Amino acid sequence: MKAAILLPVLLMVSFTVHAQDEMMVPVTGGVYTPLYGTSTAQVQVADFYLDALPITHMEYLSFVEKKPEWRKSAVKGLFADERYLASWDGDLSFPESLKKSPVNHVSWFAAKAYCECQGKRLPTVDEWEYVAMASPTLKDAREDSLFNLAILRSYEKPRTYLQKVGNQEKNVWGISDLHGLVWEWTLDFNAIILTGESRNYGNTDLGLFCASGALGANDLMNYAAFMRYAMRSSLHARNNLATIGFRCAKTGKSEKD
Repeated sequence: MKAAILLPVLLMVSFTVHAQDEMMVPVTGGVYTPLYGTSTAQVQVADFYLDALPITHMEYLSFVEKKPEWRKSAVKGLFADERYLASWDGDLSFPESLKKSPVNHVSWFAAKAYCECQGKRLPTVDEWEYVAMASPTLKDAREDSLFNLAILRSYEKPRTYLQKVGNQEKNVWGISDLHGLVWEWTLDFNAIILTGESRNYGNTDLGLFCASGALGANDLMNYAAFMRYAMRSSLHARNNLATIGFRCAKTGKSEKD
């Protein structure tokens, strides 16, 4: 009898894991020059997998069902502020209209815990930016003024976090919604603009005046990236904002092969 019960459970777990992996897209690594760093300092990004879409409210519901410590009424203040899951009307409920929208009001700690529960992790800044610089036709579209303008215009639209995921055109990797719905947590979200060294000038006092972030930037015209880096540098890991969601990553292709 026990074996008869166990088999369907194992099949269900296997299907769930397979379905989660199918939502991931393989990204072939390469070299790129990040916004911050010397103009000749390129970063090597290894092969990895990234979720094709941001995590939705429905997917996050499955997580808190399994992990009650991350429910709205149970989460510790150390890991999330008072706005955690603010759009939910209960521990296991939210408006039907949000079902396929990107989950928001989740802290970095919560996003990290979600990804780890799936056997995944948050993408690094370099991984995220490497994929986000791609357009539907180019792996690196950062010199395309229309591409950057489209990103900036998407930032101006109100309440984009209420939109459903998957309606935007995919980039060349087959990944969608990197721009225009929510900002997204990364594993090392605030590691770039923290010190004078990270801006490549030795005196940290130089970082105390307005707009000093431009001092170490390689591309002064990449306003879309400036906005992303500025947002990241302003966050704390326990913050929960309406405009921030996340997606997960995996290291290397061997994990799926």
